Parts: sequence; structure tokens; C-alpha cells
Amino acid sequence: MAADAHRPLRAALLGGFIAGTIDVGAAALIFGAGPIVILQAIASGVLGRAAFFDGAASAALGLILQWAMSWMIAAVYVGAARYLAALGRHWLASGLCYGVVVFSAMNYVVVPLSAAYPRNPFTPRTFIESLLAMLLFGVLVAFFARRAWSSRTGEK
Repeated sequence: MAADAHRPLRAALLGGFIAGTIDVGAAALIFGAGPIVILQAIASGVLGRAAFFDGAASAALGLILQWAMSWMIAAVYVGAARYLAALGRHWLASGLCYGVVVFSAMNYVVVPLSAAYPRNPFTPRTFIESLLAMLLFGVLVAFFARRAWSSRTGEK
């Protein structure tokens, strides 16, 4: 019983960690930059342009921010799955939809409200590739969350 109580926390932490880590790699491929530059770009949301002149320290901050945001995004999904059992039963479709929500929230709310630098507009290619990366992010979160609340529905 005690192990079941930790399922939602484990789902959010593991799903967020894996999805967030893969997301950094996907961004590196999409934008043709190394992971350090991607992490500095994430840190620029807090530090602005200065993030690119602070080396490993700003990259470390970017990694912490990436994982923190990923864990929060995963926790929202896991929490919603507690009340909407369909999110667990139909995890693939739900994860794809959640990926669209995350993509929209990050690109049209979070990033514009941050100090992120530079503010490059999407090209059609980077828009599609970034959306695909967030679809994968959503599916990964949903995959880990699918069993978090299964004990209440009898699913395994």
C-alpha cells in the first residue's frame, strides 16, 4: 500500500526527468546547437543575454530550470489523471494533446514573459520540429503517468 502512495510522485519525477532530458537533446538537434548552448538559452529565460557569457554555471542553471519545469509539467498531468481516469486509459492520445498544450503554453506564454534571448521567430521547419518534440514530451509524461492512479480503477 505504501508503494502505491508514491506512484504519482514517481510518475511525475521520472516522466519529467526523462521527457525534460530528451527535450534538451531534441532542441539541440532542431536548432543545430550543442546541449550547453541549449541549456544556456534556457537559463537566459532568467538571466537574459548574460547567460551565454557565464559558461558552465549558466548551463547548470538551465538544466535545473529545465528539470524543474519538466517536473511541474508532469505533475500537472499526473494530478489531472487523478480526476480524469481517461488520461490514464487513453494515455497516448491524451499525451499527444497534452504535448500541444505544453507547446502552446511554453511558446506563447512562458517564453514571451521571460528574459529569454535571442527571440528567434519560428521558421516553418523549426515550428514543426518543435511541435513534434513537445508531442513526444507529452507522450512520455503520459506514459509514466498512466499507472499512477491505476489502483483506484483496478488497472495494472
